[in-house]
Amino acid sequence: MNYSVRRGPRHAFSAQAYANVGLETEVLSANPQQLITLLFKGAQAAILKARLHMQNDNIAGRGEAISKAIDIVDSGLKASVNLDNGGEVATNLVTTYELIIRNLLLANLNADQEKLDLAERLLNDISQAWQTIADSPQATVNQG
Repeated sequence: MNYSVRRGPRHAFSAQAYANVGLETEVLSANPQQLITLLFKGAQAAILKARLHMQNDNIAGRGEAISKAIDIVDSGLKASVNLDNGGEVATNLVTTYELIIRNLLLANLNADQEKLDLAERLLNDISQAWQTIADSPQATVNQG
């Protein structure tokens, strides 16, 4: 018998469903530090999609991707900062997240590649610092 794989809308749906299950499994089994890392990856992926949509003049796609990045930064990363125990570092981190959100909003509003680049650089800088902390032997810290 000859079995062939049909590729089409159904295959794309199956691949997406499989990817979603993989992500859900990763999230459910992650510790708090790994969850923050996943949030950074999600925001960075959304910014990458926004950049591609911006280059292709896809306004709706750009808006959707930037909205996703903003939601991850605001409701995920910024919301996870412990302002009660984090002191000045936590306050500065929240301020930086707000700057990232502002630059993402301006990037979307004005189709401004420079604002998108700035938001991405700031996010990448924080992500790299976070990864360094998360990879350290005493990685039982809370963000901020």
